[in-house]
Amino acid sequence: MSGSLLLGVDIGTSSSKGVLCDPEGTVLATAVIEHETSFPRAGWAEHDADGIWWSDFIAITRQILAGQYHGADVGAVAVSAIGPCMLPMDATGRPLRPAVLYGIDTRATAEIDLLNRQIGPEAIFNLCGMALNSQTIGPKILWLRRNEPELFERTAMIHSSSDYVVFKLTGEHLIDRHTASYFAPLFNMTTLEWDSRSAEHMIDLEKLPRLGDASDIAGGVTSQASAETGLAIGTPVTVGTIDAAAEAVSVGVQNPGDTMIMYGSTMFFLGTVEAPRPDRRMWTTAHPLPKRRAVTCGMATSGLITSWFCDVITPGSRLVDHSTTYANLIADATATPAGAEGLICLPYFAGERTPIHDPDARGVFAGLTLRHTRAHLFRSILEGIAFGARHNLDVMTEMEAAPRRLIAVGGGTRNPLWMQVVSDITGIEQLVPERTIGASLGDAFMAGLGSGLISGLDVLSKEWVRIVNQIDPNPAVKSRYDDLYETYLDLYAASKSSVHRLAKIAADSYT
Repeated sequence: MSGSLLLGVDIGTSSSKGVLCDPEGTVLATAVIEHETSFPRAGWAEHDADGIWWSDFIAITRQILAGQYHGADVGAVAVSAIGPCMLPMDATGRPLRPAVLYGIDTRATAEIDLLNRQIGPEAIFNLCGMALNSQTIGPKILWLRRNEPELFERTAMIHSSSDYVVFKLTGEHLIDRHTASYFAPLFNMTTLEWDSRSAEHMIDLEKLPRLGDASDIAGGVTSQASAETGLAIGTPVTVGTIDAAAEAVSVGVQNPGDTMIMYGSTMFFLGTVEAPRPDRRMWTTAHPLPKRRAVTCGMATSGLITSWFCDVITPGSRLVDHSTTYANLIADATATPAGAEGLICLPYFAGERTPIHDPDARGVFAGLTLRHTRAHLFRSILEGIAFGARHNLDVMTEMEAAPRRLIAVGGGTRNPLWMQVVSDITGIEQLVPERTIGASLGDAFMAGLGSGLISGLDVLSKEWVRIVNQIDPNPAVKSRYDDLYETYLDLYAASKSSVHRLAKIAADSYT
C-alpha cells in the first residue's frame, strides 16, 4: 500500500471535500468541512485564503489520515477549488487581502468597461475566445490597481485558489491552463500562453504563475507543509484546476460532445469540443485534460438560492434540521403542477454570468398571488434555474457544441424533482453516474495520471466511471414549459431597467 494511494481535495464555495482512492478508483476515505463565504458589500464575494482554502485542506487531510491511513501511504495529491479567483500576494508569499471570488463577485464592472475602451472588445474576444465579464480575472486585477493602489504596489504574485494551495504545499508558483483561460485579456487561447499585449493595462506578466496542465506535477510537499498536513515530504502534487473542471473529469467528460451539468452552489457546464467556435456569450477555454479544448458556461446561483429559500422560510434550518426541511419542500413541490400555477422565477440572485453577462441582474418572482404557497415558490425556483440551464444549452447548440452526452453531477443530483424539471425544460436526457462524489474524485484521478500511478486516460472510462441512471424528458409537459421559457426570456428583457435601478439602490446603501 505504501505510496500508492491518491488524495484529492476540492475547496468549494460553501464546503470543502476530500477523498482518498486507490489507482483503481476505489474510495477508501472521505471528509467534508463547511465554511462561510463573505459578502462584505453588494456585488462582492470573498474568501480568506489561509482561513478557508489552506485551513480546509489541512483539516481534510488530517481527517483522512487520522484512521488507518498515513501520510506515507499517499503517492500523489491533487487540489481543485472554486475559480477563477484573484488573490494578491506579497514577496513573502502572504496574501495581501481576502481573495476576490469568481463570477459571483461583480465589483469590476467599471474595469470591464475601461479595458474594452482601451483594448477593444473585438481584439479581446479574438485573443481570448471570450468577452470580458464578471468571471474574467483581468478586470479584477485592474480593480485592485485602481482601488487599492497601496496593496497593488506590494503585490509580487497573483494566484487563483487551487494554485494557492499548491503553492502552500510545494512552494511553486504554477497555474493550469484551464484556470488561466479565465485571466482574459492576459491569456492567448491560440497559443495557450500568457500574452503581453494587454499586460500594461493591468500587471507585469512576471507576477503571474508559470503555466502547466492540471495533471502535471508541480512539485513535492515541503517540510513545512508536511508538518502542517501530515503528508510525507516530497509527495508529488499536481498543478490542479478549478472545481468544475475536476468534476467534469470525475465523470468522464473527455471526448467531443461529452458535457457536464453541475448542480452545485452555482450551475456550471463544461463540454469537450474538437474545434471551438467562440461566442461572446460563452467561455472558450483550455480543457482540464491535455490537448483538448472546452466550451464552458455558468449561472451565478443555483443551489445557493435553494439554501437561501430554505433558511428564509425556516430560520436556522440549515443548522438544525436541514435535510428534513429540504425533503418536505421537495415533496410539496413535486405535488405542485408544472409551471407552479403561473409563478415564474428569474434566478439572478447574484447577477448572472452566461449567457447574459449582467452583474446588475437580480432575482425576480413574477405572477405571485394569494393562492401561491411555499411549495409553488420552491418549484418556481427549480424551474427558473432550469430555464437558465436551457438558455445556456441553447447557446452551446448554436455554437455547434451541443451535448451528445449530458452527464449530471453535484449535490443537486440528490433532488430527483430538480433533475426531472431540468430534463423536462431542456428536452435533453441526463446521465447519472454511480458516483457523484464530485471534484475531489477527479482530483484523485489527475493525481494518479500525473504521478504515473494511473497508466492513462482509458482507465477513466473503464474503471472509474459507470452510468447507472438516465433522466428522460416528460413529453406531457413540453408545450407548457416551451411557453413558459419564452415568458422567462421576455420577463428578463422587460424588467431589466427596473431591476438595474434597484441594484444601484442596494449598492448605494453600502456606501
